Amino acid sequence: MGYLFFAIFGYLTGGILFAYLIPKKVKGIDIRKESRDGNPGTANAFLYAGVPCGILVLVCDLLKGAIPVYLAAQTLDVRNPGFILVMAAPVLGHVLPLFRGYEGGGKGIAVSFGVLLGLWPGFPCIWLLIFWYLFFSLVFVLNPHSFRTIAAFGCWTVSELFFIRNPEILLGSVLITLLVWKRHREEARKEEREIRFVFRRN
Repeated sequence: MGYLFFAIFGYLTGGILFAYLIPKKVKGIDIRKESRDGNPGTANAFLYAGVPCGILVLVCDLLKGAIPVYLAAQTLDVRNPGFILVMAAPVLGHVLPLFRGYEGGGKGIAVSFGVLLGLWPGFPCIWLLIFWYLFFSLVFVLNPHSFRTIAAFGCWTVSELFFIRNPEILLGSVLITLLVWKRHREEARKEEREIRFVFRRN
């Protein structure tokens, strides 16, 4: 029952879209209408509501992933299969929020980092994901952003095989990656069509 409780708790907290609520309350801005992609995410909060709002949204999105996972890891066995759902639940809630009829959710990046923050220092998952994001941002630069995210999460999941010895943590990471991929695949298709259009015009 403990795993189910934290999974539901994580899903519900994940479904609180701070990138929509905070700019709306503080600045009177609807991020979904102002942004190009209509995504209620941390990046758009920075871009359209300013740095202070963006920082507040980032902290809230990290915490809504970290708190349920951290509390579960402190009270339950992380080697139980139920912990897989505990890990994935906040990201699922963010991507497919119950409060909005399973539509209009974010892309799951900040909350994914939050989930991994909840596992640290016991597991170095967050540092692996940071490494791959920096790699595809600074060394082997991938654009648009959706391609970078797809590559970073994919390489992160594979690299965990060499550093993480807990099968439940690995499977939880796979579920998170699939959820993030689902949201970014849709965006990648749109961006790919835009790129092709530009090339045809040139």
